[in-house]
Amino acid sequence: MEMTEIRAVVRALEDGIAFVEVEQGGCGRCHEKGGCGGQHLTQAFCSGPKSYRVANPGNVQIGDRVTVGIPAAAISYSANLAYGLPLLGVIAGAAAGMHWFGDRGAMLGGAIGLFVAWLLIRFRARAGLENPQMQPKIISPGSTL
Repeated sequence: MEMTEIRAVVRALEDGIAFVEVEQGGCGRCHEKGGCGGQHLTQAFCSGPKSYRVANPGNVQIGDRVTVGIPAAAISYSANLAYGLPLLGVIAGAAAGMHWFGDRGAMLGGAIGLFVAWLLIRFRARAGLENPQMQPKIISPGSTL
């Protein structure tokens, strides 16, 4: 299974879960040719380090530097859910509203479509949390700080 890797530091441990703090945003390839520059975008909207829950394989301790692997399928699924579904909801809602009620119906239909997409995203995101294939994993324990 293909994974995107990111470096993190273990900040807390609890019942088989490690809470890790990511050292950098995105994949860390912003400076490379062909990098998307996503880290610069996240820095504009997010301040401070980000913490995440990952399964603890049992051999990491607080303060360890680790490599966390995020399945490529999870990234693709999340991107489609976060970007594609709202766009589809707005377009479908606007088209339906336009068909039945004209311009004002298109505006209202687009807003309703966006709201329905938001509800679906909340439902699907929670369902994705239960799938072990979509969970980030500690793929290589590292050294202690």
